[in-house]
Amino acid sequence: MPGVPLSKETKRRMDILFSGEDVAIATELLTNECGSNLPFCENHGPVELERLRFAALRISGGKLDRLRQAVEISKQDWRDLLVAADFANDVEAHKGWIPQTPKP
Repeated sequence: MPGVPLSKETKRRMDILFSGEDVAIATELLTNECGSNLPFCENHGPVELERLRFAALRISGGKLDRLRQAVEISKQDWRDLLVAADFANDVEAHKGWIPQTPKP
């Protein structure tokens, strides 16, 4: 099954956090492993997955190893990912998050 592509806003945040080859790797990771494969997300599209993908990106801080860890958390229980990213208590909180981290 093909992965769910990234939304425009997810790409925007990814471009702030990652550069070079890391963008392609992070894109592939989120597309294929943080999407419709997650529990209760089988019918989610790019926009519906933003909250989870933004959470993974936030936790990553622009580091691929931390992004991989965040994606693994999402596979086990994505609610833990939302708590770790401080997106659990407000379903709109992720929309206001824009990373300020410069590219490494």
